[in-house]
Amino acid sequence: MTIQLYFSPGACSFVPHVLLEMAGASFEPTMVKLHKGEQYGDEYKAINPRSQVPVLVANGQALTQIVAICGYIAAQFPAANFMPQSAWAQAKMLETFAWMNNTVHPTFTHIFMPQKFSEDAAAQASMKAFHIPQMAARLAEIDALIGQAKAKGGQFIAAPWGHDHFTALDAYTLTLTRWGSIAGIDPTQFTQAWAHIQQIAVLPAMARVIERERLQLNLMAKT
Repeated sequence: MTIQLYFSPGACSFVPHVLLEMAGASFEPTMVKLHKGEQYGDEYKAINPRSQVPVLVANGQALTQIVAICGYIAAQFPAANFMPQSAWAQAKMLETFAWMNNTVHPTFTHIFMPQKFSEDAAAQASMKAFHIPQMAARLAEIDALIGQAKAKGGQFIAAPWGHDHFTALDAYTLTLTRWGSIAGIDPTQFTQAWAHIQQIAVLPAMARVIERERLQLNLMAKT
């Protein structure tokens, strides 16, 4: 099977990028430079007409949307344990994954790209100001989830559901917390999440992706 992943550095495509590396998959990582508008070019729109990343192409077939892509990777590489075995644990993991994707992620989009929602400059400024504390509150929820896992002696977010293995939730936590720092929200205040990020960032597969995407985990930190 041939796999190609279209990603953009620092985008949510980081999550399947990490899963493929962790699974030991043979795949071709292909960078899409969103800041240069490559997602709107005819070549890329032929792959994904919605002009979004990530896109996973497996044997010539394109798959979009992060939840679907990560589910596919989990199914293709069961030995990686990216998905719990029990129906309840799977449902709880997907519940949290969907929340990260349909609530936390769009909260940041309203901060980072308010022009997607209004052409009015004043409305954009108001939207950004409104969503910054919303983003902080949602990162605090993620921090609490990690706290629950650690309280049960687990190493990963899915531990309370009987699945103490690395999953998409752990990778997404790094992405969302990093985005918070772009919004001026100090990630170190979320002590459980920040400690967790430091622990997973040094995992070999995670470190390779961080290096490939040239990511700084805390954009508020002095370099």
